[in-house]
Amino acid sequence: MVIWAFVILVMLMIPLLAIVIDSEFGRAFARRISRDPQAGDEELAVRVEQLEGEVRYLSETLEALREETTFLRSLLEKKSEPRSLPPGD
Repeated sequence: MVIWAFVILVMLMIPLLAIVIDSEFGRAFARRISRDPQAGDEELAVRVEQLEGEVRYLSETLEALREETTFLRSLLEKKSEPRSLPPGD
């Protein structure tokens, strides 16, 4: 009896497995399994290097903007006596 139940279960699982393997999920899973893991690591390393360069550039730009803001703030806060125009001819 147990053997017949197992045989019937296997027979029902074959079409279900075929449907899943032929689906988009099955194809995506197969591509992921067959993909070379070393190629992904190289692509990831290049991408990380590019992102680090962008972060470095943005940090330098931010620092330059801070310096400019500090300079402009010091000019605006600096109290200078209003100058009068020299006498005209």
